[in-house]
Amino acid sequence: MYYNRRASFWNIMPPVIKNLVIINTIIFIFTMLTGNFMYETFALYYFKSDLFKPYQLITHIFMHGSFFHLLFNMYALILFGVNLERMWGSEKFLFYYMVTGIGAALLHSTALHLEALPYKEAAMAGGASAIYAYSKFLSIPTVGASGAVFGVLLGYGMLFPNNRFFLLFPPIALKAKWLVIIYGVGELILGLSNHGGNIAHFAHLGGMIFGFILITYWRRNNKMYS
Repeated sequence: MYYNRRASFWNIMPPVIKNLVIINTIIFIFTMLTGNFMYETFALYYFKSDLFKPYQLITHIFMHGSFFHLLFNMYALILFGVNLERMWGSEKFLFYYMVTGIGAALLHSTALHLEALPYKEAAMAGGASAIYAYSKFLSIPTVGASGAVFGVLLGYGMLFPNNRFFLLFPPIALKAKWLVIIYGVGELILGLSNHGGNIAHFAHLGGMIFGFILITYWRRNNKMYS
């Protein structure tokens, strides 16, 4: 008898996570084929940019900038999300995923607004270089499911706090609750210090914050499993 473990795992994967993996992969391939069109239309831009459209708060969640960006997010979604979807059900898990993804975009947009202020002031004061820097800032796209995935990570840490993960570096076993805390503190430090290049650290924090608020609300109102 032949037993295909990979096919079996894919077949028993909860439907929302399975479809999110498929949709994100298809959109990534289409983005690679069409180039700037997808980024200019569906990526998230600073809300004062001419490129900004309200629907981008949702559409950017399904886009990715590279294969490894997509791979990491989908792997983390499966790793932390499967138990949540099986426990909550598909409808509730999808609601949670979208709330944390949009929440991530809102906090990221707030951080962008604060970051844009000195650019705008310098541009208003005049000077070609300042005007160019501000216009370039307005044209920076944000893509990725990372905010929603960090929300899923937070949810896993809150509901399965004592489940252990074995890290490769450092080679230690770590409980989920400590993993969440380490990631949250790390994202806050990197976001405030403005390190990390093109990584949207406040989007990651936004996903975790909105996830925490939603789960806390469900717990207090006995709606966690309803």
